[in-house]
Amino acid sequence: MTIAKGINNGLRAAMERDPKVVLMGEDIGKLGGVFRVTEGLQKDFGEERVIDTPLAEAGIVGTAIGLALRGYRPVVEIQFDGFIYPAFDHIISQVAKMRARSLGKVTLPMVIRIPVGGGIGAVEHHSESNEAYFAHTAGLKVVCCSNPEDAYWMIQQAIESDDPVLFYEPKRRYWDKGEVDTDSASRELLRANVVREGTDLTLLAYGPMVKTCLQAAEAAEAEGKSLEVVDLRSLSPLDLDTLKASTEKTGRVVVVHEAPTFLGMGAELAALLQQECFYHLEAPVMRVGGYNLPYPPSKLEEEFLPDLDRVLDTVDRSLAY
Repeated sequence: MTIAKGINNGLRAAMERDPKVVLMGEDIGKLGGVFRVTEGLQKDFGEERVIDTPLAEAGIVGTAIGLALRGYRPVVEIQFDGFIYPAFDHIISQVAKMRARSLGKVTLPMVIRIPVGGGIGAVEHHSESNEAYFAHTAGLKVVCCSNPEDAYWMIQQAIESDDPVLFYEPKRRYWDKGEVDTDSASRELLRANVVREGTDLTLLAYGPMVKTCLQAAEAAEAEGKSLEVVDLRSLSPLDLDTLKASTEKTGRVVVVHEAPTFLGMGAELAALLQQECFYHLEAPVMRVGGYNLPYPPSKLEEEFLPDLDRVLDTVDRSLAY
């Protein structure tokens, strides 16, 4: 199935298991969402469980907080990544803090779904990668799927979490297809996954860049280079054990993400791995990302987004040490 269908089926499975799971968002009901990720769910579960909301992100998240406090498990959709900022205060000041504020007595089991990244030729505020804002915030789990099987299982695991989860979905990969084992999850929500074994260098990526890194590893193999590709899956907390094991194995690391490199996830990963694996490294941890600029008009986004050539160029620079 596709990533979009994987999320849809995962939401359906969660709703069938637990009547307290409710969906909220702009156009998610009758329309099925702008990417059709929630298509058919309102028809099957009714308007009281799949709720078309006003265009008001602060209202959507604020209402979800109240529902979670009353024992529901709300799953809210932010229609596009750049639309989340009106709800930023709720997420940072309330969603992330409630458990600590109540000394663990109050939990907020809610999921905020966010289509992330560029590559779809959209206008301003429709192609942003803002995951670092939320990964920086204690009290939030931040995860990102990259394939249909993870999409299917991770959304269910996020809904089952008693802590709030920001669930990033790579929008330009929504229609990528893959096999899905619907019988059992292959790994826990917060575990990284080595999606390709290698010996010469580790590529760390998540979401839309996992496919790009797999393509880079395939191209590098034709030149006699063996690249390992690790899908982070969880951005906060990080599965540091898996990342360290791969780093110690290959001795070289390149982190790839769409977001600007300045103070992005790559900066934290580089600092952590150079601190924890210093004596195993044969080269400094390097980063490939977007430029430190506002997201450009769609006709320029292919120049802005990391591509195969930029990844391979950075691999070559690392291997030259």
